[in-house]
Amino acid sequence: MNVILISGASRGIGRSIAEKLLQDGYYLSLGVREPNYFQNTVFANHERVLIQPYEAKDKQSPIDWVKATIDKFGRLDGLINCAGILERIQFEDDNEEGLDRLFEVNVKAPWRLTREAFPYLKQSGKGRIINLVSMSGKRVKGTLAGYSMSKFAFLALSQSMRNAGWEDGIRVTAICPSFVNTDMAKGVKLDSETITQPEDVADIVKTILKLPNTAYVGEVLINFALEK
Repeated sequence: MNVILISGASRGIGRSIAEKLLQDGYYLSLGVREPNYFQNTVFANHERVLIQPYEAKDKQSPIDWVKATIDKFGRLDGLINCAGILERIQFEDDNEEGLDRLFEVNVKAPWRLTREAFPYLKQSGKGRIINLVSMSGKRVKGTLAGYSMSKFAFLALSQSMRNAGWEDGIRVTAICPSFVNTDMAKGVKLDSETITQPEDVADIVKTILKLPNTAYVGEVLINFALEK
């Protein structure tokens, strides 16, 4: 049995990852804001799936989610932090409230959730944490400062998680895609068929989860175009 927590699983990349892993026989604990969203889906009433209410900005929510997962499955082997938001805050904008929301959801929420899951990932001996960071956490294009700041911080958090869990067999991978064909990319003048698809990212996640402790991959950069 391999039990994987996935935040942000109701749509986009998180949804694609959940579908792939369910097909591969994993046990899934899906944290979503609206559990009813999964009615009439492959996840509903599935014996290998727990659907748990999860609100990224609520400090009690990750505590309840991890407890419910352990109560149902008795163990935890992986955590995939997919939940995130985009606010188009430019460098010159006076929008500290929006900046606070970005850091709350994109940085502090995965920090809280991972800390709650950490003791059980240590017990696994092969715990896996996969953080959906972004290419915006590797470089800044244009003046979209707020989102990039949060993703740079998320990448730093990923490296801190790696250092903290290494001796207990925890391996942490930061996945950094450019534009992916999800709701977050809507409004960008790109052909949805020529950019990275959620299923592409899900395939990479599936591969990383299967790697042994001796084949650690710290970062995966994913792009659909050449950047100069």
